[in-house]
Amino acid sequence: MKILSRPRRNRQTEVLRSMVRENHLSAQNLIAPLFVIDGKNQKIAIKSMPGQYRLSLDNLLIEVQELFALGIKCIALFPVIDEKLKTPDAREAYNPESINARAIRAIKQALPEMMIMGDIALDPYSSEGHDGLLDPHSGEILNDPTLEVLARQAICQAKAGADIIGPSDMMDGRVGYLRCALDEAGFERVIIMSYCAKYASAYYGPFREALDSAPKKGDKKSYQMDPANSEEALREARLDEAEGADILMVKPGLPYLDIIHRLKSTSHLPIAAYNVSGEYAMVKAAAQNGWIENDKVILETLLCFRRAGADIILTYFAKEAAQLLRKS
Repeated sequence: MKILSRPRRNRQTEVLRSMVRENHLSAQNLIAPLFVIDGKNQKIAIKSMPGQYRLSLDNLLIEVQELFALGIKCIALFPVIDEKLKTPDAREAYNPESINARAIRAIKQALPEMMIMGDIALDPYSSEGHDGLLDPHSGEILNDPTLEVLARQAICQAKAGADIIGPSDMMDGRVGYLRCALDEAGFERVIIMSYCAKYASAYYGPFREALDSAPKKGDKKSYQMDPANSEEALREARLDEAEGADILMVKPGLPYLDIIHRLKSTSHLPIAAYNVSGEYAMVKAAAQNGWIENDKVILETLLCFRRAGADIILTYFAKEAAQLLRKS
C-alpha cells in the first residue's frame, strides 16, 4: 500500500517515543496538600482518602522532609480546627498561635527551602462552615466584610512564613484586596495563587470530611461557580489577573480539563490545577478493587493535567507520583 505518512514510525521504540514526547511530568510540577492537627504523635487515617492522614506537627515535619527528599518543593497546608475554636466571625483564622500559623513557622524553621502555600478561606474556622461570613438573619454570605477577615488571615500566614497564599473563598474582589493588604504590610514578595475558577463541585466530599468543614446549612453555590459554565471562568481569570494574581488555579481538575486548556490559551500567567479529594478517592477505590492499575493511572492522570496546560498540580498523589517517577 502507498501510505506516505505513517505516524506509527515515531512510536516504534521507547527511545523514539521519548524523543517526540510533547509533555513531561516531574516532581517539581507537584504540590502536596497536607492536613495538620493539634496534638502530638497523631497520624489519623482519613477513611475516604486511603493513604492520607491528619498529622500532628511532629509527624507533619517528618512528612515534609520525606517529600522534599523526593523532589517535591512545595506543600499546601490545611488545618483541622477544634470545634471549640470555631466561631461565626472565624477569628481563629488570623490567630498567630493557631495550629496553622505554628505549623508554617515550624516547617520554615526545620526546612527553610520548602515552599508553603496557605489556604485563604474561612470554612475551617467558621462555626457555619462557609468560606465567608454569614449574615445570621438573611443567610447571605457577606462579600465585602469577608474581605477584611481574609486580609488579616493572609497577613497572619505571611508573617508566619508562607510563600504563597491561595484564596479559595471565591469572594468578589478578594485578589486585589489581598494584594493591597499584603503589599501595605511589607509582603510584596508573597505570591497569590488564585482559585480563579473554583466550581461548586460534588468532588469535594472527602476533603470536607478530612477538615470537618462542610457547611452547617445551605450550600456554596452563591459564591462557587456553576459547573455548567466556562465563559465565566475566563471572566474570573481576567479579573484576578488584573487584580494582581501571580498564578491562576482551576478546581476541581479532571472534569475541568477544558477550563485548564482555555485558561492556558488565554492567559500569560502560570496555570495550576487541583486534583481534588474526590478524584483521588475514586482512583484509590477502583485500584483497591483491582479494577484499574494504581500506578499507571496515577501517572496518566497527572500527565493529562500537563497536556491540558497545567504548569502546577496540587494532588494527593504527589508523594506516590514522585516515588514512581524516581523509579522510572
